[in-house]
Formats: sequence, structure tokens, C-alpha cells
Amino acid sequence: MLEVACAACPLRQLPLFIAHSGEELHLVQSLKRREVHLQPGDTLIHEGQTDAPLYTLREGWAFRFKTLSDGRRQILSFLLAGDFIGVQQKMGDASAHGVITLTASKLCVFQRDSLWELHRQSPTMGFNITWLTAHEESLVDDNLLSVGRRSAEERMATLLILLFKRAAALQADHGASGVLFPLTQQHIADSLGLSLVHTNKTLRKLEHRGLHRIENGRLYLRDAKALARLADLYGDGHPQPRPLV
Repeated sequence: MLEVACAACPLRQLPLFIAHSGEELHLVQSLKRREVHLQPGDTLIHEGQTDAPLYTLREGWAFRFKTLSDGRRQILSFLLAGDFIGVQQKMGDASAHGVITLTASKLCVFQRDSLWELHRQSPTMGFNITWLTAHEESLVDDNLLSVGRRSAEERMATLLILLFKRAAALQADHGASGVLFPLTQQHIADSLGLSLVHTNKTLRKLEHRGLHRIENGRLYLRDAKALARLADLYGDGHPQPRPLV
């Protein structure tokens, strides 16, 4: 398998990701150990795992989740290309959540002590890790707000518009042709705290109102402004430029 050098990573060509200096790229490259290619439904990190390395998701979709003893699952957040995975586990003895791929995925694997080396050798890269961790926490906060306070329609509108904008930022056409949407209704239900029946009814209701369309594994926003009003989301909602490890 031919590996991609950090300096040649195709994600770095996108406006979504801020430029890094040659020294920073050299440091990241020195900490990278290998690349892995996974299939849909593969487990990247098991709940309770103690030896998981760190990953950058270079291509594909995945999700973080926690399960109860009876098998009920809560999806905490969805992961897209550029997301840094595994920081939470490094702060404790074991991973408090699991990670499963939604699509075929390519990931860069970093040595387990990379966090310390990044902070020690480059304060800027150490800050970038802090930024990415805070960004991930903000996504979980949005999901908590939805599950705790938003109605079913508001939850669905929030999920659709935020995922669309995140995915669109990774495309050259910025979502004009729709975006990949590999979620099943069960994934949506597990993310929003809804039953499968309620999820189906809510999706159909919003589609019948002309707000969105899901077809052939792609999501199209037909009335993004109306969705944003329903979700109580203001501003342009476009992801801000972010670091890439």
C-alpha cells in the first residue's frame, strides 16, 4: 500500500484547512507510523480499549458512540475527513467510547505518545490539538442540546444542516451536487434519541415540506434557510478554517 506523505495530503489543498509550516509538517510526519484502510462497519476503537493509537481520518465517515449494558447505543458525534481521533482516550486509562466506520475509510496512525511530543516540540501544534479537542466538544454540545431541548423536527433539521455544511466544506463544489450521506435511519435515531418510527416520520415530514432530499446515498438541501430557521441556527454556518494533524 502506497502511503501519502503529510506534505502531499490532498486535504491540505482544501480551503477548510489552515496551512502549516515545513517544520510542523516534518514533525507530524515523524510521528506518523502507518496508514490503515478500513471497510464500512469496521471497529476502529473498542469501548474500554487501553492501547488505541491516535488517528487522523483522511477519507471517509465514522462515528463515536457509547452503549448501555442492554445494548442501547448513543451516537456522540459523526467524524469526517480531517477529524483527529483518540484524544479523549489519552486523557484516561481506557477509551470511554467506541469508534466505528460508516464508509470505506483511510486513516493515518500516530504513535501513542504523539500528544506529548507535539506539545513539547511545537507549541503551535499543541494549541492545534487543543483547538480540535474543543471543536469536537462543541459538536457533542450541539447534539446534547438537540437531545435535551429540541423537538424531533428541530433535532432533524439541526443534524441535516450541520452535517451537510461539514461535508460540503470537503468538496470542490461546496455541496452544489449534494453531499455523501451514509447514515441509515438507525444511525440518525441513535444520534438524536428518537425511535426508528419517529425518525422515519420526521424525515418524511421535512422532505414533504421541501426542505431536503436524500437519494442514492446523497443529501441535498432544498431550502437551507428554512432548515436553519427550524433548527434555530443563525449565521452562515460554514465551518471555520481549522488545523489538520
